Amino acid sequence: MKKKVGVIRGDCSSREIVEQTLRVLNQISKQSGVEFEYIPIAMGGDAIDTYGEPLPQSELDKALACDSVLLGAIGGPKWEGLPGEQRPEKGLLKLRKGMKLYSNARPAKIWPQLSEASPLKKEIVDQGIDFIIIRELTGGVYFGDHSTNTENGIRQAVDIMPYDENEIRRILRIGFETARKRKGKLCLVDKANVLDTSRLYRAVFEEMKPEYSDVETSVMFVDNAAMQICKNPSQFDVIVTENMFGDILSDEASEITGSIGMIPSSSLGDGTRGLYEPIHGSAPDIAGQNVVNPIACILSAAMMLRYSFDMEKEAEAIEKAVDKTLDQNLRTADMMSTGMSLVGTKEMTDAILANLEAL
Repeated sequence: MKKKVGVIRGDCSSREIVEQTLRVLNQISKQSGVEFEYIPIAMGGDAIDTYGEPLPQSELDKALACDSVLLGAIGGPKWEGLPGEQRPEKGLLKLRKGMKLYSNARPAKIWPQLSEASPLKKEIVDQGIDFIIIRELTGGVYFGDHSTNTENGIRQAVDIMPYDENEIRRILRIGFETARKRKGKLCLVDKANVLDTSRLYRAVFEEMKPEYSDVETSVMFVDNAAMQICKNPSQFDVIVTENMFGDILSDEASEITGSIGMIPSSSLGDGTRGLYEPIHGSAPDIAGQNVVNPIACILSAAMMLRYSFDMEKEAEAIEKAVDKTLDQNLRTADMMSTGMSLVGTKEMTDAILANLEAL
């Protein structure tokens, strides 16, 4: 079997973690017999430097011809002064839209070895942190109309936040189905006391609940959800929400797990082709220093094996190798603590590979 994997190495320190992740995929190839063909794709700052835009159509076409895409992270100070439409982030939005990826899944799970690294109190962490945020990815304010006008010398900016019921229904269905596969609890997060889009989310949510009578449901305002994630994260199993709220909450949720460098993500549509990426940024301040944590990117590759390639055994092998490596008290700088051994990007991957080969 052969799989075509689009590889977006991204910008700054992202290139380091992607290279290390490909080493892990190569080892999986040896052990499983599945061949991975890597298709390089330019996006973000890399594409701006090469082509003058964050995602040319030719690069998007490459992604569409692949079975799935692995992405590091994009952006950096070099490109921050560009106009909005030319910024690296626009390439990511275009990629998600072009690949028709409307559902983003970000797990928030604390590894037992990192429990002391969580900023939360021990009594809160001891109750458990293991939930997932399902974020709508191609609608809402990020894809609505944006304008800035001047009238009578006063500047006014307007951002439109559109959603139709079909967009809402399909992301809610992902939330319900995910809850069915986990602990059977689903929380809709919105701002229905203010926003019409949130009120429509709630209306569709109520319409769908009878179809999923086996799922325990709740609703929560986004400001309360932000507080509850820090105060009592163990109450959550699956959170489903719109684009901007999901963006913010998933970043918050990642930080309470001890290190943002440990959290992978998947973006999927109606088929099996997806986009897999760590949720952290490109970390330009540590680029080229062999210090960035590769684990989130490596775990993103594991998610790709599981959700796009139906390689559950191999995905679990990667996760077990990471777990064993953490048991060996090896830590990159972002999760370093007393009594641990500090290692670099390559050395952490070396250890994961050794444990993967031993399985």
